[in-house]
Amino acid sequence: MITDLWYKNAVIYCLSVGTFMDANGDGVGDFAGLERRLDYIQGLGATAVWLMPFQPSPKKDGGYDIADYYGVDPDYGSLGDFVAFTHAAKQRGLRVLIDLVVNHTSDQHPWFQSARSDPDSPYRDWYVWSEDRPATADEGMVFPGVQKTTWTYDSKAKAWYFHRFFNFQPDLNTANPEVVAEILKIMGFWIQLGVSGFRMDAVPFVIAEKGAHVGGKPREQFEMLRDLREFLQWRQGDAIILAEANILPKQDLDYFGDDADRMHMMFNFQVNQATFYALAAHDARPLVKAIEQTKPRPLSCQWGIFLRNHDELDLGRLTGKQRQAVFDAFGPEKGMQLYDRGIRRRFAPMLAGDPRRIRLAYSLMFTLPGTPVLRYGDEIGMGDKLSLPERDCARTPMQWTSEHNGGFSTARQTVLPLIDHGPYGYTHVNVADQRHEEGSLLNWMQSMIRQRKEVPEIGWGDVVAMETERPTVLALRYAWRGNAVLCVHNLAPEPVEVAMASGSDDPEHDVLVDVLTGSRSEVGDDGRHCLFLEGYGYHWFRVGGLDALLKRRPA
Repeated sequence: MITDLWYKNAVIYCLSVGTFMDANGDGVGDFAGLERRLDYIQGLGATAVWLMPFQPSPKKDGGYDIADYYGVDPDYGSLGDFVAFTHAAKQRGLRVLIDLVVNHTSDQHPWFQSARSDPDSPYRDWYVWSEDRPATADEGMVFPGVQKTTWTYDSKAKAWYFHRFFNFQPDLNTANPEVVAEILKIMGFWIQLGVSGFRMDAVPFVIAEKGAHVGGKPREQFEMLRDLREFLQWRQGDAIILAEANILPKQDLDYFGDDADRMHMMFNFQVNQATFYALAAHDARPLVKAIEQTKPRPLSCQWGIFLRNHDELDLGRLTGKQRQAVFDAFGPEKGMQLYDRGIRRRFAPMLAGDPRRIRLAYSLMFTLPGTPVLRYGDEIGMGDKLSLPERDCARTPMQWTSEHNGGFSTARQTVLPLIDHGPYGYTHVNVADQRHEEGSLLNWMQSMIRQRKEVPEIGWGDVVAMETERPTVLALRYAWRGNAVLCVHNLAPEPVEVAMASGSDDPEHDVLVDVLTGSRSEVGDDGRHCLFLEGYGYHWFRVGGLDALLKRRPA
């Protein structure tokens, strides 16, 4: 049983080593550069760093096509550089999470090369094969419109191999005990090098039954999740797994485990998609429904809350009408959309750079039930480069200064081109300028992260959506250890006044103190508070006034 639930009130910062900071001037970010920027991440207020794949790879899919699980791609440095980075992170109180990509390997991985070369290879059964083209070969594509099939014929193997993703990413046969044992070995290796946990990629596909005979409703091997959890707990008691699992709420407990013995955390895709609809339609009601649907979970488990990540904004769980409303608001042009289900843009340009709406959205994210996950560059409002293919448009290098290449690299050519013109170009949007601008998004974000860490009720407490009688207003009340906070957001551009109860059990001392501004609200004769919110306005209230602040028990 895990005893240190540090992830319940953490702030996770996600980055790609290759696009964060280049120390040696070759145009590619590296661990030496990342180590130099750890003070920045710590100063922002993050408590954990999540690294996208950095292992050796042909990089046909952003590094998610791994060719060696036990190394560092030479572009990013060496294992020694990685250990120096984890040591430096530990000195600053930062935990390190890395991607665990074990649904598939690169087709250049020695395991697959051996498997395809010889039917008697010890690695043959590490992959999923069929002598004939399966009837389901044209089904289940993850990237519709780009991916043509899930089975590809290999002339050397004289057989078809299964790949849930691209054809250069053959799926591992996770029903093979030897494969599971290797996954555990991979986890143990990185734990020894200073890692505090893993963001596990594509979990539903990892545990799904695979093969030409599989059809209909997916059949998952949930016992595998318990095996991973137990191994991690034995090796390092406070290490965690953050699962990427875009599933329906009725399956949440299958992944968390009724006894909290499977995944520690999962990304809340249901709430994420409902959040974007709420922002587009100025309607909080579907978001309230998503929060209530995903509320049941063991006390030690946690949701990962995010706005944008390194993939497209997946809107597949919304109704057709809701999805179109989000498209119309945030990605109306066909080139802004991807895979017939999502939007491939960065967050700031989706909101046309409007600082009021951007700050409302991030205030909302920080106050949704779970642990906030922030993507590099979003703290300064970085834009996208839609001329780049598919997801690369939102993966451009970090913009540090207004100098050459945004201070990312001194090279003539960088791993991906920087945004060098327009309102989101690095001469206009960068860390250095925003540090010295009092009202910048960066300084605002630092302040909000500090406030979020000082309100552990959001990470730990029980959430209730309060009645506001206004569909444009979301009010969430969190209670934990005798303390309570009330977070209120106006999703519409028009100012609004709402009368609502705070939920306090002590009417005589029913006072609300805004932890962001210090303003106070006294309860009226009708037992309710009259709250005014500007267009896209928000308040984080502590219920009970100064007494509650003084009596609050630390996390």
